[in-house]
Amino acid sequence: MTKNTDFKPAIILGMHDAIVSLTGLIAGLFFAFSDANIIIISCIISSITASLSMGAANYLATKSKNSEIALKSALYTGGTYMLTCFFLILPFFVFSDRTTTLIISILMAVFIIFIFNHFFYRGKSFYRHFLEMLLICSIVSVVAFFIGEIAKEIFGI
Repeated sequence: MTKNTDFKPAIILGMHDAIVSLTGLIAGLFFAFSDANIIIISCIISSITASLSMGAANYLATKSKNSEIALKSALYTGGTYMLTCFFLILPFFVFSDRTTTLIISILMAVFIIFIFNHFFYRGKSFYRHFLEMLLICSIVSVVAFFIGEIAKEIFGI
């Protein structure tokens, strides 16, 4: 029987990919569209399809190495992905002000990264992993912001 710590890579994959991709999507859509409903619907659809895709990809990758844990690993990845997305989308249902929603969603991403690293990386490596994940998420979000601005200009939204 495997230990839960064997699924650490699956959890890291799901959580980190969800934060990077969904925070980037939220930032890009936020600056491209003024209607929060478009952002919510796009994020929900993206979250569901991406969590299924990530779970399936992890299943296939893990099965090629260790078929005994492939399904459980896939469930950890997809489940972590979906749970992370839930918390990133939640502010859109709680707050009506667009700017507040974006700020809370970004703060939620930072909080998730912090909590995740607190439980998985103790000691000296905590800060290194926390800052690395935060930097990657920030870069993707800034790139998505520029993509959103460019799309807004090109399509006249």
